[in-house]
Amino acid sequence: MNTQSNVTETSSTDLQVKEKQQAATKETGTREGSYFEPQVDIFETADALTLTADLPGAEPGEVVTDLKDSLLTIQVNVKPVESKWKPLYQEYEVGHYLRQFRLGQHIDQGGITAKLKDGVLTLTLPKSEAVKPRRVEIVSG
Repeated sequence: MNTQSNVTETSSTDLQVKEKQQAATKETGTREGSYFEPQVDIFETADALTLTADLPGAEPGEVVTDLKDSLLTIQVNVKPVESKWKPLYQEYEVGHYLRQFRLGQHIDQGGITAKLKDGVLTLTLPKSEAVKPRRVEIVSG
């Protein structure tokens, strides 16, 4: 009896730098300048979701996080850097940031906290008590 085993080859993917992408707007806006979607990572624990957003050049007073009708908006108006030098070559484009997330009912919206350090915004979105895992005690007798 001749049996064949199917071997699937997987190709490794190289890490690639993701270019800054301009925020897509569905309607005509009244904002001046370019807006970019910040890169975001979202992590989940039993108690909360943690969202980290890269906002290079942002200062704490420039970051606005707004929550209305379960829509979390992150908006940053970055001030241009004043310089007497004219760049000959520039890879980093300066602009404002805008990103929005629709939150589900499992998030305790009143307990959301935010921290900005070294151009990285960290938002902690605690889960509501109803969806947190819990252990049920068993009583004898």
